[in-house]
Amino acid sequence: MRKALVAFAILLVSCVAHGDDEPAMIWIIKGDTNNVYLLGSIHVLRESDHPLPEVLEMIYDDAEQLVMEIDMDDLDPVSTMQFLTSHGVLKGDNTLQDIMGPEMYAEAEAAAAAIDIPIEMLAKTEPWLAAITVEEMIMNRAGFNAAHGIEMYLTNKAVADGKTITGLETIEQQLGFLDSLSIEIQNRWLLQSIVEAERTEEVISELIAAWRRGDTTFLEELLLAEFDEYPELHDLILINRNKNWVEPIMALLDEDDDYLIVVGAAHLVGEQSVPDLLSKQGVRIRQLHEPIQ
Repeated sequence: MRKALVAFAILLVSCVAHGDDEPAMIWIIKGDTNNVYLLGSIHVLRESDHPLPEVLEMIYDDAEQLVMEIDMDDLDPVSTMQFLTSHGVLKGDNTLQDIMGPEMYAEAEAAAAAIDIPIEMLAKTEPWLAAITVEEMIMNRAGFNAAHGIEMYLTNKAVADGKTITGLETIEQQLGFLDSLSIEIQNRWLLQSIVEAERTEEVISELIAAWRRGDTTFLEELLLAEFDEYPELHDLILINRNKNWVEPIMALLDEDDDYLIVVGAAHLVGEQSVPDLLSKQGVRIRQLHEPIQ
């Protein structure tokens, strides 16, 4: 009875907050004995983006356990650094310029200089790691930081409240996905990150605004449009991982505890998204504003 009342209260808050035709970025799965909530996350936020919506706090309170892409409370910095050193640092005399080629590197160098990013500091870095480094620098300058993101916020709450956190993947697996990208894709990703740096604040601000109002149509257009030119990246970063997550998520429906699953918002929109794949497996899943059958 308690779970039914809590679920009803969460549905009510969601309807008040978003309106009848604006779903939240939250899905609910009704197991035989539990609720499993699926939250689309924004990995980086500004301090000013807090407090987060009340409905998010409510589903957190209802869940006994949290599941995230990775267990943020169990990261081993030594192991992560070892992986980055062995997979993200160029061997021998190779440099980033050698990997990118003189023409593309010159374009990246000029664009980086225009936004005051010393690309020479990335000379011994694989393009995928260079892209991550550049994007983090750009986001931090604009005030966006993973320390303010939804995962870290919920991790800190869960640790303080003694809630169990588990991960669908490890950090090494996630970095390995990027390391396995073709050099061509890595190079184009790095160049695009630098050239489009000035749009970063605008794009992330639009993303956060759409997430807050539950505009899944806009989120799908904004998030998935970036992959139009990179089908390899789309499959590796989104589709393949979505498919890998379906079985462990379905296994949670046999548990007694309520769960909150937190994954990037891009995993929850479009065809072959996590909700789409679960629905095709016969799972009863609905966005939070919709009635639960």
